[in-house]
Amino acid sequence: MTTEGKEAPEQGVSGEVSQDRFVAGQDLTSWKSPAGRMLAGSAEKVTSLLGPYAALIITLVAGLAVTLSLALVFGEVYESVTEADGVAGLDNPVLAAAKTMRSPALDVAATAYTNIGGTVGMPIIAVGIMISLATKRRSWTPVILMLAAGLGSLVITILGKPLFGRARPDLIDAIPPYELSAAFPSGHALNSIVIAGIVAYLIILRLKTTKTRAITVLLAAIFAFTMGLSRVYLGHHWLTDVLAAWAIGIAWLALVITAHRLYLTVRTRRHTAIVS
Repeated sequence: MTTEGKEAPEQGVSGEVSQDRFVAGQDLTSWKSPAGRMLAGSAEKVTSLLGPYAALIITLVAGLAVTLSLALVFGEVYESVTEADGVAGLDNPVLAAAKTMRSPALDVAATAYTNIGGTVGMPIIAVGIMISLATKRRSWTPVILMLAAGLGSLVITILGKPLFGRARPDLIDAIPPYELSAAFPSGHALNSIVIAGIVAYLIILRLKTTKTRAITVLLAAIFAFTMGLSRVYLGHHWLTDVLAAWAIGIAWLALVITAHRLYLTVRTRRHTAIVS
């Protein structure tokens, strides 16, 4: 008991089992579909053989393979549409509209903002939040989830760009500093939605009210949305590069969250068995 007479928040595994399971009254360790129950059973078997984090890591690796396959399919469909000039009907007008909104002050602000989602700004933010969450909860789970989410989105970006090799908008339409790598998918848009999404998810697990959960989701969504649009405004990406990145990022984020649910399920069942 603390000096105020209240129980201190549980940390470590017991904290995960008691506090991370329920979101808005929904038990994340409850699987209603046959496929979900089969996944949970498989995770238990893997964990019993290889350790508590094994199912989480294996699911993440398998999920990354699925997401890469999805990105490949998405890219093939996208390439077919591009060849038919269908995308030009969306990309060119949006870029033209963005150019009419530009001003020296807004250009500087947009460039500074987009740097937050770059290869320097985003890792610094992610590592800071990761260390804070892991220390406060005395758990490696935030570290594993955030590293997996971030590295996964990075792998998808690195492999996707040379695979499709789509050209960015002409430099004459872009605001410096210029970027010369391939356009598809937008790394800023992909990484921002994945990192913002997993941070929001980890925070929501410990929030108690619907209002605070809604605000957290809204802030994460605004960050990812504006980061993607900033890339179009600056002329560094086509709108469809950003849309594709958002779709792929949401798919990868969903798989990371599913992996965590499986981990929570195994932890909860083992903890319950020990207590009983």
